[in-house]
Amino acid sequence: MKSIASANQPMLSGKQYHINCGPGDVASTVLIPGDPKRVQKIAALWDKSKEVAYHREYHTMTGSYQGVPLSCTSSGIGSPAIAIAIEELSRIGVETFIRVGSTGGIQPGQNLGDLVISTAAVRLDGASRDYVMIEYPAVASYEVVMALIEASEELGEKYHVGVTASTDTFYTGQGRPGYRNYLPSHKQQLFTDLQKVGVQNFEMETSCLFTLANIFGKRAGSICFLVANRVTNEFNITPEMARRAGLVASRATVILAGWDKAKRLKNKKYFFPKLLK
Repeated sequence: MKSIASANQPMLSGKQYHINCGPGDVASTVLIPGDPKRVQKIAALWDKSKEVAYHREYHTMTGSYQGVPLSCTSSGIGSPAIAIAIEELSRIGVETFIRVGSTGGIQPGQNLGDLVISTAAVRLDGASRDYVMIEYPAVASYEVVMALIEASEELGEKYHVGVTASTDTFYTGQGRPGYRNYLPSHKQQLFTDLQKVGVQNFEMETSCLFTLANIFGKRAGSICFLVANRVTNEFNITPEMARRAGLVASRATVILAGWDKAKRLKNKKYFFPKLLK
């Protein structure tokens, strides 16, 4: 009798159902852009790479950069889609996730093309609430945040560091007028309220990523490039913006690998600067 895959743990031919990857297909660190087409562009920055899978919105390539293995898997748009990616990648051995995405800035002094490194996220998404109460914080791994900052400094990038707001919708969810200028009253002050409390940017995946990573015991960070400036009402996106963010994330992977080695040598669980002395 032909065996039937479990409905509770959907797999086909030994591969995770949605991402179509199995054990050994991906490195322990995965970069996660939203756009499937961006995966190949990021992988082109590495020393070597190969395509592993392309199923639905989940495009995966694996390779190495400066001698460190890494992978890149697209998540598609929104928290429900990235939740599936985090679930299935975690099940095949991924330990560190770095989102590489586009975003809209909401603070004065930001410019299109600047990078935003998230330390935490306001959970305006719905997917993370399927996992844990809304009071549970969505926070980045401090190691990944530091590695992204160090990589940005090495590469001479202009960056901002702080809290991100993640939403389920691009228009009214981020305080933009929807079709026919529809904007419900409870969203009309969202932009200014978040701006006043120092939130740096809007996007759609980081809060779910951080929440699930902490629940699952994984490391996670997020670096996004600004394509919208809500203060000056500017919008533009170029391939160079994505390339720079992908390069910073790739370099951060190398930095993390060095710190992980230092932790192993000193038999320490957590990284701190004196380990490098």
